[in-house]
Amino acid sequence: MKGKRVFIRVDFNVPLENGNVADDTRIRATLGTLTLAMQSGARVVAASHLGRPKGKPDAKYGLAPVAARLKELLGKPVIFSSDCIGQEAESRSRALKDGDLLLLENLRFHAEEEKNDEQFSLQLAKLCDGLFVNDAFGAAHRAHASVVGITKFVKRAAAGLLMERELSYLGKAITNPERPFLAILGGAKVSDKIEVIENLMKIANAMLIGGAMAYTFFRAKKFTTGKSLVEEDKVELALTLLGEARERGFRIILPVDHVLARSPEGSETQISNVEGTPADWMGLDIGPRTIELFGREIAAAKTIVWNGPLGMFEKPAFANGTLSIARALADATQRGATSIVGGGDSVAAVEQAGVAEKISHISTGGGASLEFLAGEKLPGVEALTPSGT
Repeated sequence: MKGKRVFIRVDFNVPLENGNVADDTRIRATLGTLTLAMQSGARVVAASHLGRPKGKPDAKYGLAPVAARLKELLGKPVIFSSDCIGQEAESRSRALKDGDLLLLENLRFHAEEEKNDEQFSLQLAKLCDGLFVNDAFGAAHRAHASVVGITKFVKRAAAGLLMERELSYLGKAITNPERPFLAILGGAKVSDKIEVIENLMKIANAMLIGGAMAYTFFRAKKFTTGKSLVEEDKVELALTLLGEARERGFRIILPVDHVLARSPEGSETQISNVEGTPADWMGLDIGPRTIELFGREIAAAKTIVWNGPLGMFEKPAFANGTLSIARALADATQRGATSIVGGGDSVAAVEQAGVAEKISHISTGGGASLEFLAGEKLPGVEALTPSGT
């Protein structure tokens, strides 16, 4: 890489507040790749998307605050280009010296990025000397110009260190996990995770299901669910999944008790069994017996994959279940299990519980990790140069 311009696709899709980066987790995750390239004498051209600016420039999605935070984290200057293609980007990339880093403005300020436009891909490729590194696992499931299109116009397309780590942990989980292999799925909707449930039923030994999506399964089991969130059009599917699990001898483990309130804002709560939720109450967290039940399953597992919160954990009154599971996961990891956490809320939960450092691998890609766990091929990975060629 020495003396060569290397285009590195990173995932700096981070939250901004008052013109500053509010959470730099994704920036930190790719520092290893950027530092390695810079120390090797590469002239780094880094590019990312941020938010959904709808294919045109939008100041609130600008990457200048990201450039400022990156400079602080690297302890080195970061050159910034106010566009990701065109004269300024090209002249700044050509002026780079060995070990320099240029960050381009938001790729999605051009509609051609998401359309995987060939001409736009070619313009991006002009900014490097035939070397491309994809370290944006969080965007690997998108067939966009900076992820897939650019690879047609470079000599070598390699995985970055973060991408390699993501594929290594997730790949081992779905191809050669140490057993017992336990999947934990939460969140609001069954529909978001149908393919994941179906694929993991073929691979894992058991699955814990919590969060609002559990209520669609409860409805399938003919339980009354009160005002709890239920996907009415997915009740039949939930029934089918429960039937398939029975036939395979696969254990789907649902909550046995839950924390109820009249509304998410309600101060009055009660704990009850899941079989019968009163008409004007809703389930918003798993209860103490479920925490104990799920904890035993986690303690016995050797590989654990977790995606999605087990209650409305953004509200302190309903966070106990999710935070308890995060701590149980950390304890299991300390005892030798491999733990993988993906999805924004689950990642936030392990950080809030203060156990992020004790988890084997925290995935930076919510959608990408779900698609990977569902057994789908990721366009951004498929487009890389096969090793040994």
